[in-house]
Parts: sequence; C-alpha cells; structure tokens
Amino acid sequence: MATMDLPRNCTFDPDDWLKLAGHWYPVTLSREVSYRPLAAKLLDAPLVVYRSGEQVVVADDLCPHRGVPLSMGSGDENGIVCAYHGLRFGKDGRCNRIPAQPQTNIPAKLHLRTYPAVERYGLVWTSLRPASEPEDEVSGVPPLPHWDDPDYQQITCPTLDIFGFAGRQLEGFIDVAHFGFVHKDTFGDPDNTLVPPYHTFPTSSGFEAEYRSTVGNYPIGVDRGRPGFEWLRHFRVHVPFTATLAIHFPNDGRLVIMNAASPISARVTRLFAPIARNFDKDLPVQDVYDFNQRVFEEDKAIVESQKPENLPLNLTLEAHITADRSSVAYRRALRDRGFSRFFTS
Repeated sequence: MATMDLPRNCTFDPDDWLKLAGHWYPVTLSREVSYRPLAAKLLDAPLVVYRSGEQVVVADDLCPHRGVPLSMGSGDENGIVCAYHGLRFGKDGRCNRIPAQPQTNIPAKLHLRTYPAVERYGLVWTSLRPASEPEDEVSGVPPLPHWDDPDYQQITCPTLDIFGFAGRQLEGFIDVAHFGFVHKDTFGDPDNTLVPPYHTFPTSSGFEAEYRSTVGNYPIGVDRGRPGFEWLRHFRVHVPFTATLAIHFPNDGRLVIMNAASPISARVTRLFAPIARNFDKDLPVQDVYDFNQRVFEEDKAIVESQKPENLPLNLTLEAHITADRSSVAYRRALRDRGFSRFFTS
C-alpha cells in the first residue's frame, strides 16, 4: 500500500501506520456480526463488517459507486445494500445486484475492497496489509492459551473504548507495580505494593515475563485464597498491541486473559478481552463481565490522563525504576521493529 493510500485524516506517522497495518487486530465481537452492515474502524480506516452465508466480510465502508458509507444501509442473506442506489454486495464483497440496471454485467470496479477476516476467541480479526498467504491467515492472529481446551470455559467480554493510545494501554496491562494503587477497589492490596525481582525474555513476537508475588487476583471481599500462596503471572507480549496474561490460582486454577488493544486511531483504542479459565465455570458470566469492566475502567482513567499521549520509545525521555522491566522491554521491542523514536499519536 503506497503512502497515498493512507486513511483520510490519518493520526499516525505515515511510516508507523504502514508498519502497524501489517499486523492483525480484532475489529468487533463475532456475536455482533449479522447480515446487517456493522461499522468499525481500524487505524483510522472506516470498515464495514457483515455476514454473507457462513462467511464474514470485512471491507472499506464505502460504496464504490458514489461514496456513501455502506454502514448506513441494510442487509439480508443475499448481502448488504447501499442506502443511496440499492447496490448489493455479498460474498467476498462482490456486487451482485444493481436495481437500476438488473440485467447489466457488473463491472469489477463495483466490487468492494475487502480485507481478510478470521474469527477467533469470539472476535473478528483483520489486517489492512496482510503479509501471509490466504490459507495461512490465521497464523497472524496472536495465540490465546487454553482457548480450545475442553476443560476450560471460554468467555468473550464486552468491549471498552479508551480515549488514549493503544501503546499506553498495553503498557499498563503488563505493569506489575500499579496493582495496590490503581486497583485497590477491585483486587489490589495497598498494603502489599512491593515488586519482587523478575525478568523478561525476548521472543519472536515480543517478549515474555514471569512475575511471582503474594498479590492475589480474587475480587476484594472474596476470601478463597490460601495464606502465603505465591501467585504466578505469566505475560506473553505480541508486538504491537496484544498481550496475554496467564494467572495461576490456588488449587491448580488457571485464568488466561487476552488484552487486545485495537487502535481505532492513535487517540482512541477499543479493548477486546477474551478469557479462558478452568474454575468457577458454574458462576454467571455476567459476573465476569462486570468485574473485568471495573478493572479495565480503573486502567482507562490512568491511560486517558497520561501525558504525552503517545509512547516515548526513546528511553531517555521518561524516568524508569527497576519494577519497569516489562515496560522497558516493550518499548525496546517496538523500537527494534522500526517504530518511531517517539511513537507518534
């Protein structure tokens, strides 16, 4: 994709946008996609998402006839219909009906510009500049441990919009020093804020970190822990904006949550959070939704207040402490992949 193809009013540095567009991001929940056109946005690019038979289609939210957003239209099992002249688009984004000239041959120029669509973890993922071959598209979607394990419950939480940069949000997710301050009303312990030593390990997709401490992860007021239990939190970071956290609970309990920070723009992030766990599977799913929303809203308030809004990859621009090993590793991983020294937003 040439620089001239950047989205209108692009909020990213052009070189950063081109790199970011090669990665995979979720754009909506699978359960929200139907025959009706659904508006979405990724990296400032307006998209439309819809089902055509068993296929999910992700395309530019623009009718190629006269430039009206297709998300303004309607849809049925035969495709989505433009609100202006009724042109209909079905599988693969192909125009299959022109009401004004139903017998005419449909020119290729009337077909939609589409992007690959993969359904994983209850989410629809896409890439604006995919590098993989069509049959290998799913390899670009970051893995979520235990999602396909029959002993685990799979939960896809509602989304949360954050008016901040995806890099700032992801960095907050992997930060281990803020629990007792930001999350004191949900699971953090203001009397247990010491960060024991931990290390990060580079991987092909980013890095990993194993963090052990006595800070629990049960909601405050729920006393199901074990005195002196050492909690293990295993972070796996997939640059640029996705990470998974596997938490080892007492009695061999495991909870894995994915933090997929999807950049609507450089200033707005839509957070997707699918979860797999092997305990409390009989409890209402709404309880999981509510608790995780409270936790992420606590983080949201911090991210939306940070200055600068973007993420400085030049490590000399902000101060650091030993507990910031994961944050420093994240910034270095981004810098090593060629993103701007001052990750522009």
